[in-house]
Formats: sequence, C-alpha cells, structure tokens
Amino acid sequence: PMAIRSLIDIVKRQKPVMLPSTASVQDACRLMRDRRVGAVLVTDADQHLIGLFTGRDAVTRMLCDARNPITTTLSDVMTRNPCCAGTTAQALDALRLMQDGGFRHVPIVQDGRIVGIVSHGDFNGDEQARLDEETGFWEIL
Repeated sequence: PMAIRSLIDIVKRQKPVMLPSTASVQDACRLMRDRRVGAVLVTDADQHLIGLFTGRDAVTRMLCDARNPITTTLSDVMTRNPCCAGTTAQALDALRLMQDGGFRHVPIVQDGRIVGIVSHGDFNGDEQARLDEETGFWEIL
C-alpha cells in the first residue's frame, strides 16, 4: 500500500486564498470562483487565521437568509476559529478531523501562521480507503 502523505507535502506549493474579515462576501465568492477553490482563509492584519468562509457558508448563511453579498462582510458569516491541523499531521489526521467534524476543509497552520489548506478532494484513493477501513473496523467493535 502507498504511504500516507504528510499534510505539508500536500500543501507545500500552494498559494492559499486569503482575505481580511472586512472583505465582502461578493469579493470572496468571486475569488473562490476565479481560483477554483471551495474556501477562503480569513486573516487578521498579521496573516493569522481568524476564520474560514466556504461555499457551504455562502449557501447556509447568505442565500438562505437573503443577505446582500455586497454589504455583508466575511466577519458576519465566516466560521470563527476553524478546526486546524499542524504541519506534522498526516493526511489521515485531516481526513479524520473532516469526518468527525462534518466539514470538508482543514487549514494547515504552523506557529499561528497559515501554511495552506486541504480539502476533501486533495486526498488520494489510498488515503480515503485507509480511513474507510479504519472506520469500518471501529464500527465492528
């Protein structure tokens, strides 16, 4: 079987999509479309992670409440203090976090600084299969 990769290997060449919390939801959605990503990392002035805005947030917190994307800022609708992983974590650790938390994106941080972000689609079949195997094993017990 293939070795499970470390998260740093997955994100090392990534240029994560970041915006300040004062950015409008419209700007965030346009950026997500243009960069073909499902999430924006929301940062403070020192580039520290303060929140995450995802396509799911756009639907559940914007469209459902008929909020105006031009006047609504990310600080109004982002997920604050999202679940993160460190650079030493493995792909399987992030997949477990996603499964346990019911979300699809995990920011990767080191010493409070953003290194990147992984989403469900970044993991290969072997890593997914390993998690399924593990999950199935625990369901049997």
